[in-house]
Amino acid sequence: MTPHIVYFDGLCGLCDRFARFAAARDRKRKLRFAALQGETARTRLSDRFEWAKEPVTIVFEDPKRFRTGSDAVLAIVAMLGGVWRLAPILRVVPRPIRDAVYDFIARRRKRWFGSLDSCRLPTPAERDRFLP
Repeated sequence: MTPHIVYFDGLCGLCDRFARFAAARDRKRKLRFAALQGETARTRLSDRFEWAKEPVTIVFEDPKRFRTGSDAVLAIVAMLGGVWRLAPILRVVPRPIRDAVYDFIARRRKRWFGSLDSCRLPTPAERDRFLP
């Protein structure tokens, strides 16, 4: 079965923090994480997403499909359990509006949250969940 994989920009401070946030709260350990700059993303996404070479969005792969943008974020957060299961309520907001907010933040994320020189290495506790 295909795992639930969160593909994120490993050179973006906000994206890296979001991946660490999700990993820390995923008590059932269903999520796996892969930087868009890594081998896993290159092999699994390059023929599906032309832009994967220049990371501009988050991608969430579950056993049924790929999601991007605000849909990806809501699906990821909903898997964290607890109060986060309520995140799908935000789907009442039309996707074009959600994606406009997502895109607004995405365009400014490196300016607001900084960039990393290289993808951060996972800690020993994270190693089995962060894919190459």
